[in-house]
Amino acid sequence: MTDPTISAVIAVFAGFVLAGFLAVPYIAASYRRRGELGLWRVLLVFGFLVYAMSLWTYTLLPIPETTTAWCAEHASSHLQLRPFQFVADIRREQTGAGLRAFLRNPAVRQAVFNVALFVPLGMFVRHLFRRGFLTTVAIGFVVSLFIEGTQLTGVWFLFECPYRLADVDDLLTNTLGAAVGFGLAPLLRLLPGNEPSAPPGTPRPVTARRRLLGMAVDVVSVILLGTTVGIVTTLLVGEPNTVVTALIGTFLPALLLLFVIPVVGNGASFGQRVVLLRPAGPDGGKPALWRMIVRFLTGSGGYFTLLTLASVVNGGFEPLANLLFFASGILAIRPEGHQGLSGLIVGLRMADVRALDDQEMPSLVRGSCWNTRRPRRPRSTPWSNPKTARLPVSCVRT
Repeated sequence: MTDPTISAVIAVFAGFVLAGFLAVPYIAASYRRRGELGLWRVLLVFGFLVYAMSLWTYTLLPIPETTTAWCAEHASSHLQLRPFQFVADIRREQTGAGLRAFLRNPAVRQAVFNVALFVPLGMFVRHLFRRGFLTTVAIGFVVSLFIEGTQLTGVWFLFECPYRLADVDDLLTNTLGAAVGFGLAPLLRLLPGNEPSAPPGTPRPVTARRRLLGMAVDVVSVILLGTTVGIVTTLLVGEPNTVVTALIGTFLPALLLLFVIPVVGNGASFGQRVVLLRPAGPDGGKPALWRMIVRFLTGSGGYFTLLTLASVVNGGFEPLANLLFFASGILAIRPEGHQGLSGLIVGLRMADVRALDDQEMPSLVRGSCWNTRRPRRPRSTPWSNPKTARLPVSCVRT
């Protein structure tokens, strides 16, 4: 592969890795700020991550063997401080007349590339982060300055000498590219799903995609937590035996995220809390303890319990774990209520937490508050309800 191809592959791979680390915080923030996730919005954010990694690979790659001999031969004149030197370079490199000859000029291509490189940055900063023109241009300038500083110092003195040219013209053309990107940013509004379908506090339907997303967050979170605990344990006390590894790496993280958090909280697992879902019992409230125990054993908790037994006993529990995993996923898709296997077994329905909050607090409305004194009402009014009687009257439905 050529060097640009290698850089592109590394950028995409690094974008996937970075997206994996940031996925759970981003999903949680999106559901709370926008009320929903949005597929096109996710793709746009992923594109931003890949672009950020592309800037990183462009700054660092290719990395030569910066030996003493190489530095003595190549590491001279790595700082160009004359503004608009690229104009003189264009004149010097120009061979022939006409537009085609001009576009083939290497100096022209380099200048155009430096402008185009920062156009996506300006578009992302304006569209995703809602920043104005001056802030967008300033961010483009600072990012370009950091890149040039990285090249000037040999990746901040990690190498014996700088192996890329630091050029003030790059700073100028990159900043210009960010400004151009700001002007082109409205094109991103043509993508569907840029604006939320409803205000953030409005309940959304419980869909199969949302249920599967919550389940995926649960599984990934248990794996990441177990891996982290296992690494820390190995570094502190050495590599544990098989039983301890299975307990601290699989079962205990699952017990914490899929059972302890629901019991202490509102009944929702960690992943369900991320996507603003929670199970509701027959009365619409928090499920009873016995229901949560059975739900844990017949859902994702049972899957990780079987994996733990497979590691400890090695007696054919892994096929059962896989069967439970696929059955839970399928039953989270097909039934209209998306209860999943565990929900169907214990009689729970899955609901948006905002819808349940509205049912539990019918007298409250967000953002509409007035006199904090309790008004006098007849006994037949909602104030006679024991649940609503304990609520503050500073925010009442109008």
